[in-house]
Amino acid sequence: MTVAVVLLATALLIVVALLAAAGAGKLARMDGATYPAALTRAAVTFAAVITLTATVASAIATLLT
Repeated sequence: MTVAVVLLATALLIVVALLAAAGAGKLARMDGATYPAALTRAAVTFAAVITLTATVASAIATLLT
């Protein structure tokens, strides 16, 4: 049961991060950025979402133990 919850949470995290990255890339292109610049912004957004989620999960795990 616990493994299933972790896998579902991880899948949800990746979907949210991909959606945020796609939105950032689209907004960058609409703003007139080149394709490499838009891809860079999307990659930075993806990494930021993953990092933020890991930080929050770590803080919550510390509080619960």
